[in-house]
Amino acid sequence: MASSTALSFKFSTISTYFKQNQAPLRGICNVNSVSLPSRGIRPGSLRRLRVSCAAKPETLDKVCGIVRKQLALPADSSITGESKFTALGADSLDTVEIVMGLEEEFGISVEEENAQNIVTVQDAADLIEKLVEQKAA
Repeated sequence: MASSTALSFKFSTISTYFKQNQAPLRGICNVNSVSLPSRGIRPGSLRRLRVSCAAKPETLDKVCGIVRKQLALPADSSITGESKFTALGADSLDTVEIVMGLEEEFGISVEEENAQNIVTVQDAADLIEKLVEQKAA
């Protein structure tokens, strides 16, 4: 009998499916695989798996709009959660201005150490959701 130390699931990228079918990509994350520890999980006992992003689609949309505005990108430019600020042409000053725009739009304050960890649009949206939740509590 074979044994394993972890369970792995692989799926085709969700966003690829939506691109091929011309469906909107708002709030879709790039999910390639999920791994779970196998302790206590018997084969066939896992019936349902839920994968979700922390940020709401409307938060991600707002972040995309702010990034587009701060970087003066055309309205038809493709910005998704996976978009890296550097790939969009942002330098360190642009990133600071983006963070300032996000703080103003959402009424939050982003600590410098948190701002340095923002690499993608999804990172920014997730952080905003977390800070807005903390502010409301």
